[in-house]
Amino acid sequence: MTVINVVKDTEALTLTLTAEFAAPLDRVWQVWADPRQLEQWWGPPTWPATFVDFDFVPGGRATYFMTGPDGDKSHGWWQFMSIDEPRGLELADGFASDSGESDDTMPKTQMAVSLDEMDGGTRMTFVGSFDSLEDMERLTAMGMAEGLTEAAGQIDALLT
Repeated sequence: MTVINVVKDTEALTLTLTAEFAAPLDRVWQVWADPRQLEQWWGPPTWPATFVDFDFVPGGRATYFMTGPDGDKSHGWWQFMSIDEPRGLELADGFASDSGESDDTMPKTQMAVSLDEMDGGTRMTFVGSFDSLEDMERLTAMGMAEGLTEAAGQIDALLT
């Protein structure tokens, strides 16, 4: 598996995942920049994602849904805050209604992804930041750390 570690820091209100890939930086960047490639890894294997909208520019928005094994759908959205091709991006992430509108009853997460060259490959560091310990605990209780680990674990197959 490509995931090296996952660290939950309740003081800093962050969940950090580090993964390493035997692929060049530009290639790893594409798994974030191309919605068709995102669909092949975003979400756990049993909950694949479908991106409906994908405006990959600062201030742009993406909407998606993940489909569970029983056909249940969980909708989400991203708001791209910054994009530094091919080194990283920052975005806000939240749950959505079936129509794609933000579900304000659920916590939101700020995500920062950095990509760094290393020994012929790429290290990806993903940091999810939460507004409160309550939000962090709610999302991690729903399996966020495990789901993110399973999702990132699918990237190697996509890169080959």
